[in-house]
Amino acid sequence: MNAVEIVVGVLILVSAFLSMAAGIGILRFPDVLTRLHAATKPQVFGLAAVLLAIVLRVPTWGVVTTAVLIMTFQLLTQPMTAHMLGRSAYRTDHVRRDLLIEDDLERDIEEHAQS
Repeated sequence: MNAVEIVVGVLILVSAFLSMAAGIGILRFPDVLTRLHAATKPQVFGLAAVLLAIVLRVPTWGVVTTAVLIMTFQLLTQPMTAHMLGRSAYRTDHVRRDLLIEDDLERDIEEHAQS
């Protein structure tokens, strides 16, 4: 067993831990917004870890470009998806407003409704 195989194993374990943390967060957190945070952050970092492990294990140009494309599309789509889900949850009253520190969206919605 060489150093690259050890690093690949560690990266896969890190990815598995982050996926487990995301799953536990989705089950344990109290509202939609915190669940979205738990689902997006560890998922992106876990995907980055497993893609890095794949690139280290099979370092060819095809694998590297595919991994870069996958990570790029993930980083472009995941924040927008979470934003849209959070906004729709807010507008349909699926957010616990007592947990919000500052509610800027309510003020913006009220200003838009008045104009």
